[in-house]
Amino acid sequence: MRKTWLIFSQAVTVALAVLFVVATLKPEWLGRSPLGGGAPTLLLPAMTAPGASTTGTAGVSYAAAARRAAPAVVSVITSKTQAARGPHSSDPWFRYFFGDGDRQTQSGIGSGVIVSPEGYILTNNHVVDRMDDIEVVLSDGRRTQAKVLGTDPDSDLAVLRIQLDKLPSVSFGDSDALQVGDVVLAIGNPFGVGQTVTSGIVSALGRNQLGINTFENFIQTDAAINPGNSGGALIDTAGNLLGINTAIYSRSGGSLGIGFAIPATTARQVLEGLVREGRVTRGWIGVEPRDLSPDLAESFGLKTAQGVLITGVLQGGPASDAGLRPGDVVTQVADKSVSNTAQLLNAVAALKPGTSAPLLVQRGGRELKLSVTAAQRPKVPAPRE
Repeated sequence: MRKTWLIFSQAVTVALAVLFVVATLKPEWLGRSPLGGGAPTLLLPAMTAPGASTTGTAGVSYAAAARRAAPAVVSVITSKTQAARGPHSSDPWFRYFFGDGDRQTQSGIGSGVIVSPEGYILTNNHVVDRMDDIEVVLSDGRRTQAKVLGTDPDSDLAVLRIQLDKLPSVSFGDSDALQVGDVVLAIGNPFGVGQTVTSGIVSALGRNQLGINTFENFIQTDAAINPGNSGGALIDTAGNLLGINTAIYSRSGGSLGIGFAIPATTARQVLEGLVREGRVTRGWIGVEPRDLSPDLAESFGLKTAQGVLITGVLQGGPASDAGLRPGDVVTQVADKSVSNTAQLLNAVAALKPGTSAPLLVQRGGRELKLSVTAAQRPKVPAPRE
């Protein structure tokens, strides 16, 4: 009996010794912390690289989209030198003795988007308008002079051309498929600080009557757009071009979360027109439109308050030949519903000159369907300085 007790005591002693050694040197074997205080072991998930999938988390990265599109977004630096105007600047004797006087330099900065490896760049017309010197700076540090290939003041777009090798370019996306709430990124050179990427969502579509351009169909976004972003890219989360950033609503000069971009579909049409023909061809029917209010609808005895009231028709013009009269209300142009003058203007401009299109018209209590053959929109002369 005594021998058995001795063996049991020695076994317990050895077991306690082994337990002490394990608890000191390998506490994780026992599921305890190194301090031995009984605290539960903290298991941390493996870190995920930016841009990789993050299953079970809310983390999202747009780094891949930015990497794809950012190299094609450039800074556009402009300048114009003009003689200073003074009380004696027109006096020939004054110029003979004192020269032409001091010359003032007007400079500006904006952004642009390379849309072709051949060096075509889309930007805003107001970025390059009446500028003598235009320099383009690429994201890789290369700088070169740019030539204005053509401008379209009605849409506030311009096309530049540069001559460099191995140019990056961005792919056009489908801006017609955009929906309110879609995530978008804005890339440009705000305030001249350098290339910057901001993110937001599509806040609204088809914004018009802002008094910015003749043809307005803006994408509204809350992605931060500031001075210097004009002409830059609005892209989707795949890095495709959805629009050209153009304007902001601001009382301070900085972003208030209301920015506007010209849709890529419009920008592409302008690009193709300027590159192929040196001009943008738009439809025209020769009418004077006015937004239809409920009061006007009542005074004309109309059954609808939707549409655009025609207050004038050019004699001998396409609309006159089609039978359109003052007092008619146009509700559709080529199967596109119109409810204000901006929508009518855009719908008519989209018509190809020389082709016929149906017009749905409300005349008094009757609904008529007319066929109009669009002509080419006359070019509005540029204002003189």
